[in-house]
Amino acid sequence: MNIIFRPIEEKDNKEIAELIRIVFREFNIHRPGTVYFDPTTDNLFGLFRAPGSEYWIAEENGVIIGGCGVYPTPGLPEGCAELVKFYLSACQRGKGIGWQLMEKTFDSAKRNGFRQLYLESLPELTRAISLYEKAGFKFIPGPLGNSGHFGCNIWMLKDL
Repeated sequence: MNIIFRPIEEKDNKEIAELIRIVFREFNIHRPGTVYFDPTTDNLFGLFRAPGSEYWIAEENGVIIGGCGVYPTPGLPEGCAELVKFYLSACQRGKGIGWQLMEKTFDSAKRNGFRQLYLESLPELTRAISLYEKAGFKFIPGPLGNSGHFGCNIWMLKDL
């Protein structure tokens, strides 16, 4: 297994957007109010030019197999950013690649001065939620910030 972890590049936009949408269809969660219909999903390179943001790509033999980012979502508390667009292709799950992507994102958040990470998810993503819990995320009763993803109904927060 020759996995490369690297920052997103403009040429990755189409491939990572398709991977994200494949995962949404796999879990039958492709509905309004989610990343599936978010127009920024088609230009993640552009989105992650924002100060304080970083997006990591996992690539194997030239094929994108996953991604995960940190983003200073408007409306979040001071010192808090959002863990966003964390997706891994089905055949790569359970191998520790997702954990490594999350670790890269935690390092990015700390390097950019954030003290907490927030995330939004869906109950269908049970394996991801269990991974978040293992990484120290705790459930919170409601959403923070202005992500626009009103379709999500699980919210979690982690101290870095």
